[in-house]
Amino acid sequence: MDFGIKGKTALVIGAGSGLGAASARALSAEGAHVVLVGRRPEVLATSAATMTGPTTQVVWDVSDPEQAAGRIAEIRAKAGPIEILVNNTGGPPPSPAAGQPLDLWSTHFRGMVMSLIAITDAVLPDMRAAGWGRIVTIASSGVVAPIPNLALSNSLRGALAGWSKTLSRELAPKGITVNMALPGRIATDRLRSLDEGRAKRESRPVDDVIGESLSAIPLGRYGEPDEFGAAVGFL
Repeated sequence: MDFGIKGKTALVIGAGSGLGAASARALSAEGAHVVLVGRRPEVLATSAATMTGPTTQVVWDVSDPEQAAGRIAEIRAKAGPIEILVNNTGGPPPSPAAGQPLDLWSTHFRGMVMSLIAITDAVLPDMRAAGWGRIVTIASSGVVAPIPNLALSNSLRGALAGWSKTLSRELAPKGITVNMALPGRIATDRLRSLDEGRAKRESRPVDDVIGESLSAIPLGRYGEPDEFGAAVGFL
């Protein structure tokens, strides 16, 4: 299937591993020039080696929204106008909803919400000029059904959902689509960490925790990152 993105520049945030890397691979397979953004150069290099098309690697910790405009200008100078954006950040630590320090909320709001808003605003001129663009924000199934002990993630990604929906209505007449991809239980390092954390809290073997999760999944297994990435590539 030809998605019509061959030769377009796709910016993927958090592309070093996990769902971001899988999304980048899907876009690369369709012929996009993928700009891989991540914090660790060695991880980015490993991810880039799995791509089938041209890539540009950018070491950037996106948690500071004030850097977005300048860094996007640098990327544009290297890779050309950005017409595809995949927003993706790491998840915050597990936490209950009550009793969390306000500075913890503020730090993660800045890094998970404000940063993605700033990055999106910085690439929108390219999409508007082209009369075409694709924005996909990776969040979590916790947006639909809050996940116990993930209050920060549920809340902040819920904020991204409200922003994305509003933005989608504003940009649709310009030929720019805005979607969210809400992964459930996909076999990533992040999910392994969450399973291990739950096992520790409940004094249970991690295999018991995983087995309980699998029993609620019709396929009887966790999803694979590349299965998720294919969905992002389609969007």
